[in-house]
Amino acid sequence: MRIAVVANSAWYLFNFRRRLMQALRDDGHEVVAISPADGYEARLRSEGVEWVGWALAPAGTDPWRELRSVAALRGALRRERIGLAFTYTPKANIYTGLAARTLALAHVPNVSGLGRAFIDRGALTRLVVRLYRLAFGPARVVVFQNDDDRAEFLAARLVEPGRTLRVPGSGVDLDRFAPVPLPPGTDPIFLFIGRVLSDKGAREYVDAARRIRRRRPRAVFRILGSVGADNPTAIPADEVHSWVDEGVVELLGTSDDVRPAIAAAHAVVLPSYREGVPRVLLEAAAMARPCIATDVPGCRDAVVDASTGLLCAPRDAAALADAIQRFIDAGPASWVRWGEAGRAHVQSRFDEREVIETYRRLAHELAGGGA
Repeated sequence: MRIAVVANSAWYLFNFRRRLMQALRDDGHEVVAISPADGYEARLRSEGVEWVGWALAPAGTDPWRELRSVAALRGALRRERIGLAFTYTPKANIYTGLAARTLALAHVPNVSGLGRAFIDRGALTRLVVRLYRLAFGPARVVVFQNDDDRAEFLAARLVEPGRTLRVPGSGVDLDRFAPVPLPPGTDPIFLFIGRVLSDKGAREYVDAARRIRRRRPRAVFRILGSVGADNPTAIPADEVHSWVDEGVVELLGTSDDVRPAIAAAHAVVLPSYREGVPRVLLEAAAMARPCIATDVPGCRDAVVDASTGLLCAPRDAAALADAIQRFIDAGPASWVRWGEAGRAHVQSRFDEREVIETYRRLAHELAGGGA
């Protein structure tokens, strides 16, 4: 069977779905990656994956341009003779579902978080709900990464219970993300990993850092992630650089390998407003790093409060600062214990091999028992 794996960036497909595509190819399927071009398409091709470009503005809202994106995706799926589409990220999920209504292909979207439309609810939320209902109507299976998102879709009658499936996030490569000792010393080093967006809690992170550093000036707060992303909630670059000039945070830039930054930190912090199951928390826990996150969908799946890290209220810099201070007060022995518990938690629930096996089984079933 010819299987498309669709997302809003080649970067996402290379970093998060490469091993899945390799497994599907090993099973005898022909795999086509479909995404906008961003420089990572060459890396996909170097892995032996066929890549097809898709004209899409990931954060675009112009109706005519979005309709052209749907039409372009439909054309690509038809030309490539796709029989099954695994899709990721909100626009890829919705637009593939719309395109697939007039095509003879099986669509399996993965809901990896509901995005900003479900964080700040309003007219956009109502529009997105209608689009989900239309796009997911013919979907063969809808995959969810956490039970909160699944319950929300069921309550809104966007999908029938019998067509839903839960997977443990994107999973994590437990061999690649192996435990490493904490860095020496007791002056804590905290790390935020992700695009510098307001709905990732970047401003709360910086505000909490200011509060902590008044009491613990030797505490270090770092940010690893892109600045000025193509996203309506992106924090302006000049504001981010003002934080660096102030001395409250260190900006590490971007990297294809987050492991050295995680290894150099005592804890990873993600004060997000809502997630699917954040891979960064799983990767940090796999490396035996405690995590401090908000008590919101997705994050609460990845972090067990007071066992593998700490949870706090969202959109609340004071609550985040309190959680960070509690982490500091707990001391290195607790940091080691939480890190070990986090590794065990990820091993028991978030092994990437289990996620890949689920998709291999779906591909086998939807191909009628053969490739």
